[in-house]
Amino acid sequence: MSEKTRNQEKLFIQLLEKADNLLTHFGGASVQSSSVGLDDYIAFRWRSQNGSGHLIPVKHPNLVGLSDLIGIERQEERLDRNTRQFLQSLPANHVLLWGDRGTGKSSLVKGMLARYADDGLRLIGVSKEGLVHLQEIAEVLWERPERYILFCDDLAFNEDEPEYRELKAMLEGGISACPDNVLIYATSNRRHLMPRQVQENRYPQNDEDELYPRESTEEKVSLSDRFGLRLAFHRISQDTYLQIVLHYAQKHGLSIPTEALHQAALEWEASSSGRSGRVAYQFVADLAGQLALESNTQKK
Repeated sequence: MSEKTRNQEKLFIQLLEKADNLLTHFGGASVQSSSVGLDDYIAFRWRSQNGSGHLIPVKHPNLVGLSDLIGIERQEERLDRNTRQFLQSLPANHVLLWGDRGTGKSSLVKGMLARYADDGLRLIGVSKEGLVHLQEIAEVLWERPERYILFCDDLAFNEDEPEYRELKAMLEGGISACPDNVLIYATSNRRHLMPRQVQENRYPQNDEDELYPRESTEEKVSLSDRFGLRLAFHRISQDTYLQIVLHYAQKHGLSIPTEALHQAALEWEASSSGRSGRVAYQFVADLAGQLALESNTQKK
């Protein structure tokens, strides 16, 4: 063996050792860092990094008061009951909250944390990119005494994205079991999480379509079917919208005649993205800031 060949072989071995050390470092750090802070915080985010990931404590979680959520009492009642069953180690379902934007889906999930954190409920935000680590997250939480909700917010998939298969496996029927102390709560604007076209409901379609188009459609709806509880959120009525406006106005201590408040709220709605609880909150926040600014200006 020539000197050049021996040097190349030696360099190759050194590179392999460095790669092995890096993999060991990152792989070990994932589980170890995931355990840090689980006793000290009630909310976390899963951050994917270098093919693995770790939990990051949320030091200042957005704890939503359920009294601020108006017009979705039926959805709140059903989600609350499911969450209480979960906390008492009774059978409970994974939940999909779907419907129009700004209707309180995410706020309702965060409201459950605010209500039941003292009873051992914990929330872990998992982005779509983090779904490939669901089993890894589950292994970290397996022996924990708390009850964890894996929160997948604003979830949607395109046809060419494989992450939904990982979610399907976690929800039902994967090689690894889902721990008894873990549930998945997901929100989405799409009822079936994946886009569907009108022509998919026509059988047969055209000569260029696949041989069994119904199977393709069934694949798209099968993910949402794996959520045992599916809660629908629809655009609120004008009366409900004005009721929410009045609630937030009173909460901010605004002294403005109800008729004038409602008129301004309707004008704000007409120039916004639509009628929702989010739009109502944004209107009152703008109005409260405007009135406070005018008051400060007059004092100078």
